[in-house]
This record gives sequence, C-alpha cells and structure tokens, in this order.
Amino acid sequence: MDQFDKSKFTQSAYLKKIDKPWGHELHWTPDNLPYMGKILHINQGARLSLQLHDKKQESWMILSGRGKVIWENSNGELTETELVVGQGYSCALGQKHRLAGITDCDILEVSTPEIGTTYRLEDDYKRPDETEAQRSIERA
Repeated sequence: MDQFDKSKFTQSAYLKKIDKPWGHELHWTPDNLPYMGKILHINQGARLSLQLHDKKQESWMILSGRGKVIWENSNGELTETELVVGQGYSCALGQKHRLAGITDCDILEVSTPEIGTTYRLEDDYKRPDETEAQRSIERA
C-alpha cells in the first residue's frame, strides 16, 4: 500500500460556479481529474448551443424542473426527448445535441474532461466554437 502518494489526499470540498448566458454551471470536480462532474442550471426557455464534440462524451440526469435534449438520431434527424427524473441519457462522440429548459431546471452532467473542440453549430448567443484557448478565456 506504499505506492499511493498520500500528499495528494485531500478532504476539501470543491465547487466552482461558471456563469453562462443560459444560466450557470456548478463544477463539483476539480479540473485536473480524468472526469468532469457539473450541474447545469438552465433558465426557463433558454437553450445551450446545438453542438457536437470531437473528444468529450457526456451523460445527463435531470435533478429538478423540466428540461429536454434535442439530439441527432441515427438517420441524422434532430428529435426532442424530455428528460425523465431517475433516467440517464448519454450522447455519443460526434452526435449533435443541445439541452433546453422547459422550466428552470438543474441537470447533472458527467463527462470526460473538458477537452477537444465543442463545435457550436447554432448558438443563440453568437459564441464561437469552444476550443482549449476559448475555454480558458470564457472561464477566466
């Protein structure tokens, strides 16, 4: 058991809030881990960009309120799925998707790290694609 570096053991709580034009994110895992955990608070009527990822994979579960995912099916068509409490939903690499708030809602998201490019195919807020450089600007 001596192979573990005990200097890396921590018992500290962690939370980082990132304001977004559609609401905010609460990151509850530090950025240096090989996974990401966050809560997305989406305001009623707001929606994230229609996007796809080249490296990042995501899964969601609704915690409160009503929300939906608009996502690409295997025929390349966009369909809507209202998120159901107690059910998990996952998005594949390259699958177009966007989350939206039917009411104010909180959605738990787990994913691979914030890596690669998020291609914003449509964005209500006219934001550019999210690259490593753009991500550091937005989260400064």
